[in-house]
Amino acid sequence: MAQVDHTLPGEADDHFHDECGVFGIFGRQDAAAIVTLGLHALQHRGQEAAGIVSYDGSQFHVERHVGLIGDTFTKPRVIESLKGNRAIGHTRYATTGGSGLRNVQPLFAELADGGFAIAHNGNITNAMTVQRALQKQGAIFSSTSDTETILHLVATSREKDFNARFIEAVRQLEGAFSLVALTSKKMIGCRDPLGIRPLVLGDLDGSYILASETCALDIIGARFVRDVKPGEMLIVTSKGIESVFPFEPVKPRFCIFEYVYFARPDSTIEGRNVYEVRKRIGMELANEKPVEADLVVPVPDSGTPAAIGFAQQAGLPFELGIIRNHYVGRTFIQPTDSIRHMGVKLKHNANRRMIEGKRVVLVDDSIVRGTTSQKIVQMVREAGAREVHMRIASPPTRASCFYGVDTPETAKLLASRMSIEEMADFIRVDSLGFLSLDGLYRAVGEARRDLEQPQFCDACFSGEYPTRLADVEGADNVRTLSLLASGQ
Repeated sequence: MAQVDHTLPGEADDHFHDECGVFGIFGRQDAAAIVTLGLHALQHRGQEAAGIVSYDGSQFHVERHVGLIGDTFTKPRVIESLKGNRAIGHTRYATTGGSGLRNVQPLFAELADGGFAIAHNGNITNAMTVQRALQKQGAIFSSTSDTETILHLVATSREKDFNARFIEAVRQLEGAFSLVALTSKKMIGCRDPLGIRPLVLGDLDGSYILASETCALDIIGARFVRDVKPGEMLIVTSKGIESVFPFEPVKPRFCIFEYVYFARPDSTIEGRNVYEVRKRIGMELANEKPVEADLVVPVPDSGTPAAIGFAQQAGLPFELGIIRNHYVGRTFIQPTDSIRHMGVKLKHNANRRMIEGKRVVLVDDSIVRGTTSQKIVQMVREAGAREVHMRIASPPTRASCFYGVDTPETAKLLASRMSIEEMADFIRVDSLGFLSLDGLYRAVGEARRDLEQPQFCDACFSGEYPTRLADVEGADNVRTLSLLASGQ
């Protein structure tokens, strides 16, 4: 049954959402419980649905549910049903048309030589093209997920060895993918050649773990071993772990927006602590876009580390001038005009005593459609702020993402159709400033952006996509592929 989202219009769709988080463990009797804890730590990467597949030596067990991890997977009956010493899990955020249970991962199928489960973070940019070819050969798809393409490619491969079939399958994929897969004999982790999405390797008392972020290792007391390398395939069996590189080597292009917003601030990704990077982003922003003001206020929670860095660099007080309600969840109230107008206060409320009569600098991570920024600014003005300036801890977002992020089509991105001055007028601030692309690169430790071969994927800012977009080439509406984002 499809899930109905009663979040107030203009709120949930005015921020980027990463599509999912993946987690797997091999060789641990309480595998499903460990995966549940790991998915709790990755809940920020997807709140729509979750699933776990385990194997007990004779059969696979599958549980997939709509909702948060704590809504279902903490129930004793569910955990007890997921028997076995190996398991993989997935938590996801669904975009339009993708919230049905049939699309919840891990996807599982019985192949000729046994069961095969797979969970995916990213987006396969040639999924529709490959699916059409498979359908002409008689393949029948039971979901609208690009991940199911991998199941069919593995199933139809004529290679005799499973590893070879898996390699043949992933070599046909384009785009971004961090995969965790499970068979009766092994667990597999794999990143696309560019390494656009994160994947890390951990160890818990001799049991290997694959996870989207290091924060998922911390919650279970596991040891971080290393990042899975771009283009690397790890094969975990009872004999140990094997590393192979099935792709032609290319220069990595990790998603730079992971540092701006997606990853948890307590994670370390590609050798960089996310919180420290976000503070440096704020410092760079203060250098590039200074403003005379009385205090710095973060738009919680994603703007907080950058706001701390901005305040420290600018020598201004940092105050929690906006308080976030972390328990709002979904509202059952019908979104009438009057309710919609006050809807932003369900999540945020101005701390009047801190901002009344002051010149306030609001720091946020990005502006997508601009509707939420507009309401935040109005709320701060109504609380008595004398001036409201907004500083954004990333460059203007001018292009859609096709690598596993739910974004509006380009025409609905505010920065794609307005100048910065027009955007300032739209959200009604006294001034508006964005971090430059080079400033963002400096914050992550690069001197500048390499114009010939950028060090990161920054397509949402630059419009320069690091892979072919086979499914949307020649399309007038770039939303075509965004509906196929991972888990769709």
